[in-house]
Amino acid sequence: MRKVIIAGNWKMYKTQAEALDFLRGFLDHLNETPDDREIVICAPFTALGTLSKNLHGSRVRVGAQNVHWEDAGAFTGEISAPMLVELGVRYVVVGHSERRQYFGDTDVTVNLRLRAAQTHGLIPILCVGETKQQRDANETEAVIIGQLDKDLRGVDQERLVIAYEPIWAIGTGDTCESEEANRIIGLIRSKLNYPDVPIQYGGSVKPGNIDEIMAQPEIDGALVGGASLIPNDFARIVNYKTVV
Repeated sequence: MRKVIIAGNWKMYKTQAEALDFLRGFLDHLNETPDDREIVICAPFTALGTLSKNLHGSRVRVGAQNVHWEDAGAFTGEISAPMLVELGVRYVVVGHSERRQYFGDTDVTVNLRLRAAQTHGLIPILCVGETKQQRDANETEAVIIGQLDKDLRGVDQERLVIAYEPIWAIGTGDTCESEEANRIIGLIRSKLNYPDVPIQYGGSVKPGNIDEIMAQPEIDGALVGGASLIPNDFARIVNYKTVV
């Protein structure tokens, strides 16, 4: 049985005080959220402790946005899995396109981060996706299959989440058509050894399109960027309407 996971990726937004303000406007909306949905907030490192403390006993899980492959060492600006575990983190985003584009993450380092996360009991959310140039060149399938082949070596697929995030749709307002997202996510699933891996869609997910996205049979949730910063918007996404 595949799990539905709705995760917010706050990126480099929200101080500790702003994170607390968000929770005051968000948590009351969860009274109507069906029990079959896992809710995750992936926050900046500085807000993780505050969120973990204030979400204790709630149904919202705390996630980080990156993890190093070593437990400790001279790696300025990085954070280790044991540090995240100590803060009560459950999930961690790995291989986001912004990490790959701006901070030098490669399929090799993504694989190392995935394995380190799992070694310490964290559940990684692996991001894969193609650029606009790659899509226009009809390279989408080859790019994603190549990422999966390299990123998942030695990774336990039973303790994994994958997010399909077409790079051209992240923060642009352009959303991949839900049927096309479903097709690509079905392709991803066909390449896995464990078919029940939850696979999310990410890329300009909004309150206005979440119902249509979640109506697709292959899509198991969403990795939400900008809309996850607004309590009412993220609550509407978490409480998406099941289309009968």
